[in-house]
Amino acid sequence: MSTIDQQFVEYTVKALVGHPEDVVVDRTIDEKGVLLTLTVNPADLGRVIGKRGSTAQSLRTLLRALGAKNDARYNLKIVNNDGFSGERESNSYNDHASVDNSTDETVENGSSYAENTRKELAELDDLDI
Repeated sequence: MSTIDQQFVEYTVKALVGHPEDVVVDRTIDEKGVLLTLTVNPADLGRVIGKRGSTAQSLRTLLRALGAKNDARYNLKIVNNDGFSGERESNSYNDHASVDNSTDETVENGSSYAENTRKELAELDDLDI
């Protein structure tokens, strides 16, 4: 049995994609709220994310409105299931169009990127401008 949030995302995404039979929305609940994991056909991934993540951001905005009505916090995770683990995905730090590669390498790159950014910000704080 799917909930109203799963049905909403599934209905909306199926209207966008070319392979609606491949749309799967999984729902998990944790301390941060409700996590909806969206899996689509690899050929439809670009349509779901949109230019510069605009479609994915719009879906998240609509989910936020649904969350305000239901007193819940929703997060949408779009899963990349085509098996490609190239340079483009491993260096993507865009929060609005998150793509999950399910590799440990991406996590390590993200943590070192975060550490380098913190060091640079600490150096900037020391400057007298």
